[in-house]
Amino acid sequence: MKPVKVGILGLGTVGCGTANVLTRNAEEITRRAGRGIEVSHAAARNLNSPRNCSTDNMKLTDDAFNVVNDPDVDIVVELIGGYEPARELVMQAIANGKHVVTANKALIAIHGNEIFKAAQEKGVMVAFEAAVAGGIPIIKAIREGLAGNSIEWLAGIINGTGNFILTEMRDKGRDFADVLAEAQALGYAEADPTFDVEGIDAAHKLTILASIAFGIPLQFEKTYTEGIGKITSEDVDYATELGYSIKHLGVSRRTDEGIELRVHPTLIPKRRLIANVDGVMNAVLVKGDAVGPTLYYGAGAGADPTASAVVADVVDVVRALTADPENRVPHLAFQPDALSDMPILSMDDIETAYYLRLDASDEPGVLADITRILGERDISIEAILQKQPAHGETSVPIILLTQRIREKQMNAAIKQIEALETIHGDVVRIRLEALDAD
Repeated sequence: MKPVKVGILGLGTVGCGTANVLTRNAEEITRRAGRGIEVSHAAARNLNSPRNCSTDNMKLTDDAFNVVNDPDVDIVVELIGGYEPARELVMQAIANGKHVVTANKALIAIHGNEIFKAAQEKGVMVAFEAAVAGGIPIIKAIREGLAGNSIEWLAGIINGTGNFILTEMRDKGRDFADVLAEAQALGYAEADPTFDVEGIDAAHKLTILASIAFGIPLQFEKTYTEGIGKITSEDVDYATELGYSIKHLGVSRRTDEGIELRVHPTLIPKRRLIANVDGVMNAVLVKGDAVGPTLYYGAGAGADPTASAVVADVVDVVRALTADPENRVPHLAFQPDALSDMPILSMDDIETAYYLRLDASDEPGVLADITRILGERDISIEAILQKQPAHGETSVPIILLTQRIREKQMNAAIKQIEALETIHGDVVRIRLEALDAD
C-alpha cells in the first residue's frame, strides 16, 4: 500500500519537530498506522533559513496554497499559528477534500465551529490534539478515554510561561516584572507577552477543553480572562504561609445553571498534586462522575512534545482513512446534532472561595468592621492572617480566606470594604479552588 503523503505548513520549531519524529520513528509509526507516512511537501516563509530538519525529500515552497492545492497531499498539517491565513488555508484544504491536523489553539477556539461544520459536510477529519497542552494527550483522554463519564469539572495549568513566572516568584521571592524579563530571555515568553500573562492563550485552550468535556459549541468570547500581572511576591508568600500555591488556572465546571468558563490566578491547596506542577510544565485535572479525579501532566510546548501530539493525530487520520465518515470520533466528542445549548455563566454567577488582602489602619475596630460587612453578605471567614506593622508604619496587611460564595456577593462586599476610611487602596482578591473529589 502506498505511503500517505503529508504536507506541512510552517517549518519552524514544531514543523521541523514533526518532520523529525516522522523520520526517526518511521518504522514504529508504520506498524501502528498500517501504512507508511511521509512528508512530501512543505511551505516555509523563507526557503533559505537554516532548519533543524532535513528537507531533502520534500517539495519546498514559500506559498502555502501550493501545498493545500497539491493533489498528491492527503493530509495537511497546519503549524503556522494565528487566525489568518491559517483559517483560509485550512478551509481550502477541507474544500479540496484533504484531512487536516493543526496545533493552532487560537484557530480552533475562534473558528472551530465553522471549520468542523465544513469538515463534516466534506467527510474529512480535523484533528487538533497538539492545540492544547503540547505533548499531553488530554483531548483524546477526555473525548475517548472518559467517554463513559459525565464530566463534572476540569481545571488546568495550560500555559507554561505563566506557570514558570509564578514558580520563580514562589521559590526565589522575585517580582513579576523581573521573572517576566527572564522568561523572555529564555524564550518562554514572546517580546509581547500579552497572550501568556493575561491568560488569552490559556483561554483559547480552556474553550476547547470545555467544548469536548461538556458537549457545547466553542465560545471563546464568553470565557472570563484575568492575568497574573498584579500578583505580588507578598501574595505568593502569604498563600504559602496559609498552605496554598498560586497558579494561573483555567477552570470549567458544569452547574445546574450553566457552564463556568474562566481563567484567573487561583489559590490551590499545596496537598493537591496539581499545585506542585512547576516551571514550564502543564497539567490538567478532570473530574468524571464514574472515574473520579484524573490528572494529566507533561510538557506543554517544545519541538518534540508538540510534534508527538501532531504525529499521533496524523496516525489517527491514517487509521481512519478507510472508515465510514459517519462512524468516526466526533470533533468535539459529542455528535454534531447533539451539542448542548447550556449557557455559559457570567462571573457574577460563579461560586468560589476567596483570598483577600487588605491594607488597613493599625487601630481598634478595623477587623470588626470588615467581618461585619462580610457577615451582612453571608460570607463566612475560613482563616485570618494579620501581620504586625513594619517599623514606623501605621498600616498593617490583613489576609482573609473565605468560604465559597457567589462572585456578585463578594464584589458588593469588596466595594463596601474599600469605602472604609481605615482601608487604604484596593482590596486584592484572588479566587480559591479546593479541587477536591466532591
